[in-house]
Amino acid sequence: MTRPSPGDPRQTLGRRGERLAAEFLQRAGLILLERRFRLRCGEIDLIALAGDQIVFVEVKTRSGRGYGHPGESVTPAKRRRMARTALAFLSGRGWQERPCRFDVVEVLDIRGKHRIRHIPDAFRLWDTG
Repeated sequence: MTRPSPGDPRQTLGRRGERLAAEFLQRAGLILLERRFRLRCGEIDLIALAGDQIVFVEVKTRSGRGYGHPGESVTPAKRRRMARTALAFLSGRGWQERPCRFDVVEVLDIRGKHRIRHIPDAFRLWDTG
């Protein structure tokens, strides 16, 4: 019997970044509602509650600085998918009137040491194009 091959290192890095981001946000007082929320229209890495505000979080993790800041890769197309998914999430819970925002959490993970940068209100629904 052969051993299963290890997963894609990028996927492993991304999941570690999501876990670190979730822990960071919880320490900052946010209440985590969902992890890796997926629908046909898109996905949202983390959904949290900050007071009465629903926070939709995109986590971007990098293992180096060669490609710029991780958050720079949240493209207009990604923002549109997140917005559609967020609207479906809110609608599914009857929360259409709840205030919400879109945050980005950048995780720089270099040889096991990490730096986290939280960007609250990183973009607005009307910025999604």
